[in-house]
Amino acid sequence: MKFGVVVFPGSNCDDDVVHVLEQVMQQEVVKLWHKDPSLSGFNEGDCIVLPGGFSYGDYLRAGAIARFSPIMASVVDFAAAGGYVWGICNGFQILCEAHLLPGVLLRNSNQQFICKNVYLKAQTRNSALTAAVDLTKALEIPIAHAEGRYYADAATLQALEVNDQILFRYCDKQGKITEAANHNGALNKIAGICNKRRNVFGMMPHPERASESILGNTDGRILFESLLSYSKPQIEQSIAI
Repeated sequence: MKFGVVVFPGSNCDDDVVHVLEQVMQQEVVKLWHKDPSLSGFNEGDCIVLPGGFSYGDYLRAGAIARFSPIMASVVDFAAAGGYVWGICNGFQILCEAHLLPGVLLRNSNQQFICKNVYLKAQTRNSALTAAVDLTKALEIPIAHAEGRYYADAATLQALEVNDQILFRYCDKQGKITEAANHNGALNKIAGICNKRRNVFGMMPHPERASESILGNTDGRILFESLLSYSKPQIEQSIAI
C-alpha cells in the first residue's frame, strides 16, 4: 500500500505521519505539495492522508481555504474512484469543507484550544480504519485543536447512525461514553466518521502521536494496522482479477 501525505502551508503533523507510516509501519510514503494537482502513481488501493496542523493559518474557518488548494480536486476524484482518504484533525476539517464528509467542525464548546490525552471508543468494525479494533476498549489518543466540535443537522446525524458511519465517540478511561468525556462538545460525542462508501475517514484525535512504545502509548497504531490489514486482501483480490 502506498501513502501520499499532503502538505499545506501551515501543516505541522505531516512529518509525524510520514515517520509512523515509513519507519514504524514500513510503508512507502510520498509527500505531496498542495499546489501540485497530480496524484499520478497512486491507485485505488492506496491512501492519501491529510495531516493535522493549521492550513493557511485557519483563516476564515479551519480547512476552508485548503479545500481550494489545487491538489484537492484530485483528492476528490481519487475518493470518487474508491481510493482511501484519511483526514486527521485539520485534515478532517478540510474533508468536511470539501464535502467529502458531511458536517462541519466548530469552535470547541469552551472556546479554547485543547491539547491533552483523551479516550475514544470505536463504534463499528465496518471500515478499513476500525476493522481490527476492539469495540469494548477505550483507546487513549491525544487531541490538539481549537475547532473540533463536530456539528451536523438532525437529518445528517440520523443518516450517520443509520448508515453506521460513526467511527469513534469520545469516552472515559473505562469506555463509558459520557458528556464529561466529550471535551470539545461534539454532537453525539462524535470523534470520527466515514463517508457512506466507507473509503474516506475523518477524525480529530491524532493516532500518529500514539503509535510508538517510546512515547508510552501505542493505542493509535492499531488504526494504521487495521487499514493495512484490511486493504491487503482487497488489493490482492484486485490483482488476481
